[in-house]
Amino acid sequence: MFKTRFFVLLTTIVFFVGCSTVPITGRKQLSFIPQNQLITSSADSYRQLISESKLSGDAQKKQMVVDVGRRIASSAEEFMRENGMEKEIQNYHWEFKLIEDDKTVNAFCMPGGKIAVYTGILPVTRDEDGLAVVMGHEVAHALANHGGERMSQLLIVQMGATSLSAALSGQPEQTRQLLMQAFGLGANVGVLLPYSRSHELEADHIGLILMARAGYDPRTAIPFWQRMNNLGGERPPEFLSTHPAPEKRIQDLQNELPEAMKYYKQF
Repeated sequence: MFKTRFFVLLTTIVFFVGCSTVPITGRKQLSFIPQNQLITSSADSYRQLISESKLSGDAQKKQMVVDVGRRIASSAEEFMRENGMEKEIQNYHWEFKLIEDDKTVNAFCMPGGKIAVYTGILPVTRDEDGLAVVMGHEVAHALANHGGERMSQLLIVQMGATSLSAALSGQPEQTRQLLMQAFGLGANVGVLLPYSRSHELEADHIGLILMARAGYDPRTAIPFWQRMNNLGGERPPEFLSTHPAPEKRIQDLQNELPEAMKYYKQF
């Protein structure tokens, strides 16, 4: 009983203390992982992955990734300066690498601004504007601290599982296992996956604004995601997927384009 009350109290404290606001969208998020700890561990993981990967030897493509990434990152930092977030800029140490892997159609960003792009996505991006869609999306993940929020959610779920396990300590083993499995499935489908999909949509929205502010045409985001969708392959139902349905993603981007175009017209 003491353990259960302790974890309930700790969870309550976390919810009240660990709230912050996502730039541009204004969404309140739960994030209580210290930034310095998050950035240090992410940088270590990034260095290890890069050391184990084959980097592209194409000077032109590498430079394009760096140039587009820097413009998007500068756009993000400019937004932070305009909105009284100068101190947060020190949390980002931008780095952009192009990994030679034509079979992997992907890119990722770690907390603190460590970004890697796989060569397999370049035929889909086609040009700098298409690449800006990808880089804007990845920089948005860093700007919105989605990595820290995700880790915070996982910690909360872990705390809940520990509390439930303590509460069920007097139950038969088979009953405990069934209830713990049900809790794990419910947490994954009901909490973690929806947040993952919402993070993707939020990164789309923020990325659209960032690329427009950097001088890239945000209208290119629609055909880019259409091309991604046309790559095909079976997809799980949306409620079991970490990514939103392509139709939902494209519809949201179309709704957000007027806002982004206000920034793009300034160039």
